[in-house]
Amino acid sequence: MDSTLITIECVDEIADFAGRKAEVAAITEAAMRGDITDYDESLRRRVALLAGLPVSVLQRVWDERVRLSPGAESLVRRMKSTGLQLLLVSGGFSFFTERLAARLGIEHVQSNQLDIADGRLTGRLNGPIVNAQAKRLALERTASRIGFPLSQTIAIGDGANDLKMMSVAGLSVAYRAKPLVRNETTHAINHCGLDSLLRLFEDTR
Repeated sequence: MDSTLITIECVDEIADFAGRKAEVAAITEAAMRGDITDYDESLRRRVALLAGLPVSVLQRVWDERVRLSPGAESLVRRMKSTGLQLLLVSGGFSFFTERLAARLGIEHVQSNQLDIADGRLTGRLNGPIVNAQAKRLALERTASRIGFPLSQTIAIGDGANDLKMMSVAGLSVAYRAKPLVRNETTHAINHCGLDSLLRLFEDTR
């Protein structure tokens, strides 16, 4: 989701309201480049820095800062018109994935859940972390559940934690991604919008 379906990293923007954006963004960038091998710990460190923020900050980020990436809406609309089902699996937060899924009509969603108590973020997560392995399993299980072969799935991502998911997809697409990811995928979108992926299907018909 983050920096792929939408233009921002939500955790960085939430941290901005705590005056910790630069600190959190540096960890996010290192994790996405693959410089941090323990993704789970890097996410826990970032979420811990959000402790004490009012939950209303999440709505402000949604209202004021979340923007769809160029071509996202038209790509989703076209894919759904052909009968494809969509999975939004993200290391981001359920507050945002659920709203995006509702807005775009995405059928399947899996993401991390922020812990909230007394109207404030506790700095912890609820449930297992959606990391690289969880993303791969989400793709495999969703494809199996709807009876769709993995060889006919498409995975789009930008960070190191997307690589395991991409490795089992029939088509993997790096979207404005880190070099590590671009080097491991079948296709890369570096400058155009997400809907430029549609040209690939037109060219192969």
